[in-house]
Amino acid sequence: MNAHNFQFRTITGGEMPLSGYRDNVILIVNTASQCGFTPQYRDLEGLWERYKGKGLTVIGVPCNDFGAQEPGSESEIAEFCEVNYSVSFPMTAKESVIGEDAHPFYKWVSDTAGEGALPKWNFHKYLIAPDGSLVQSYPSTVSPLDEALVKEVEALLK
Repeated sequence: MNAHNFQFRTITGGEMPLSGYRDNVILIVNTASQCGFTPQYRDLEGLWERYKGKGLTVIGVPCNDFGAQEPGSESEIAEFCEVNYSVSFPMTAKESVIGEDAHPFYKWVSDTAGEGALPKWNFHKYLIAPDGSLVQSYPSTVSPLDEALVKEVEALLK
């Protein structure tokens, strides 16, 4: 089993099977609109713009699991992201990322890398290789433009 076995709903209600990104590098990030890390949307968009033509897909997963910092509806979240950060990368519907109600992708992360790999806060990042394997997990404090993260993305894109 790998990341390609899972699918999300898009923030507008369509289907988003991760198998549709096979052969791409994927960065999956749980997001929130009212978090101290929310300005990372700007850097996520920058990373997406820089590498989308080379095979990187950034996917934002809004969640309200940490500090109730994503209380809005999906349409409110989408509008906030577009108006404040010009987000153009794919966004999923609002999901739980921890606990019994966690989206199956996050349960797979726990099964694959251990419970310690689960998000501890908003803007936790998972780097997925083109074959669907989980390559690396980055905590909220690591910027999307962090040198080590960017180097890993570039290595996977080769």
